Amino acid sequence: MHPVLFKIGWFELHPFGLLLVLSFILGIILSLKRAKKTGVDQNIILDFAVVVCISGIIGARLMYTIFHLDEFKGHYLDIINPIQSSGAVGIYGMTVLGGIILASVSGIIYLQFKNVSKLSVFNVIAPSVALGFAITRIGCFFQGCCFGTPCLHSWGVTFPENSPGGFIFPNQALHPTQLYASFGGLINFLLLLYLERYTVVKNKTFFLFLIFYGVSRFIEDIFRYYEESMILFHNDGVSVSVNQGICAVLILTGIYGIFYISLRKYKQI
Repeated sequence: MHPVLFKIGWFELHPFGLLLVLSFILGIILSLKRAKKTGVDQNIILDFAVVVCISGIIGARLMYTIFHLDEFKGHYLDIINPIQSSGAVGIYGMTVLGGIILASVSGIIYLQFKNVSKLSVFNVIAPSVALGFAITRIGCFFQGCCFGTPCLHSWGVTFPENSPGGFIFPNQALHPTQLYASFGGLINFLLLLYLERYTVVKNKTFFLFLIFYGVSRFIEDIFRYYEESMILFHNDGVSVSVNQGICAVLILTGIYGIFYISLRKYKQI
């Protein structure tokens, strides 16, 4: 685990931040190429990317904060201040699904304002989002966050005690759920690019993304550690997290969207 790649004075370069920026750059490049191929205005994609990136970060931070308010008791400015009260530089703690929700809402509002087909743009950017998850989750692994529950298999990872996972589970091998998520994002990305070559999948890329991501994230969360504040309910030893509840909504939305497009002639949505 390498939470800091290098440090020069007060400046620290974190692998998560580096990979996050890399995912944005690659995602925009890929989306622009796909937009040109499908006839979507590339300028719209660039503006849309800015809106989605900013709102996604805000949404991810906001959702994390809502379910972890105790962490900020007495120093609430740390929620938005890049210079933390501890002296650390950077904002730590984000929930990806919060980013997806706010980015989607913001993106829809922007495209509505521009009077552009929302589904066409979402179909263009869907594979880029999946690729972004594959890249940034590797950063989570280096950071030591988003860790799993104790693992008895040979691929379990023991995190240092000064990391989030090592602090909660000292000297215990844990499920590397960050890498599970990265692998899921890569499979999602490859499946979307492969399946959209077929006519039956035309105009359904975004809805397929919702289903694939929802399923892979739901499975990943079975092995991921969550605080009690992030658990919806327990039943006979089985726990369902808030994120799994959101994943169920994403899956149902994707299924509904596919049936909607299939049963009606495609029109600008």
